[in-house]
Amino acid sequence: MTGSPAARNTLRILRFLAAQPDPVPAERIASSLGLPRASTYRLLSAMTAEGFVVHLEEDRVFGLGVGAFEAGTGYVRQAPLRRLAHGPMTRLVDRVEESAHLAVLHGRDVLYLIEERAPGRPSLVTDVGVRLPAHLTASGRAMLAALPRVQVRALFPDRDAFATHRGTGPATPAALRSLLAETRQRGYAVEDDEVTPGLASVAVPVLDHNRHPVASVAVTFAHESVLARRRAELSTEVAETAHDISRRLTGR
Repeated sequence: MTGSPAARNTLRILRFLAAQPDPVPAERIASSLGLPRASTYRLLSAMTAEGFVVHLEEDRVFGLGVGAFEAGTGYVRQAPLRRLAHGPMTRLVDRVEESAHLAVLHGRDVLYLIEERAPGRPSLVTDVGVRLPAHLTASGRAMLAALPRVQVRALFPDRDAFATHRGTGPATPAALRSLLAETRQRGYAVEDDEVTPGLASVAVPVLDHNRHPVASVAVTFAHESVLARRRAELSTEVAETAHDISRRLTGR
């Protein structure tokens, strides 16, 4: 075998953690991968220091950290995702006659990769390259609701992690947990007047082969002109587009 054993084992640990539904003890990592416990702890300590792993001391378990998530979304922020999503996004706008956008998580923000503007609709703040606080946008909420709870806690550990905008949106970890629980139950994320007065959005995440959110699809509309039934119809169209992009991304 060639290369660095430590580097290879680090990648094996990351791949193992990515496949788990919940954080796991170090002993399980070591036994599953056939690694010595001492070296497993050393590698986990180094990865924790770099933000790729999070250690939940109370439960004595390890899970993926924000660094691992940012590395993963770094791939999908590149051209492959844009190319895969362009056609479905264009067809979505043609069907619903409202503006749509595709975004990815970047730390605590969302970064917009695609904006498809419907004819006659107002310009939005979600131009390509714009970043907004994830917890205030439908796009961000859709992805946060699909993340493991431990990763949401790592991103938003306390009040200081919450950016404010016109006094809207959740401002504490407890408020965010409640909002994300509602989002999961509803099946799609919503945002009303919290980013731009008079405008609302619905969003659904794009999932990879591990059902990890790599992006989200959203439609934005003038909320006073859209009735509740129309919102439900828009959410269905957004979900179909997000699922289409997921299939294209994963081959499933």
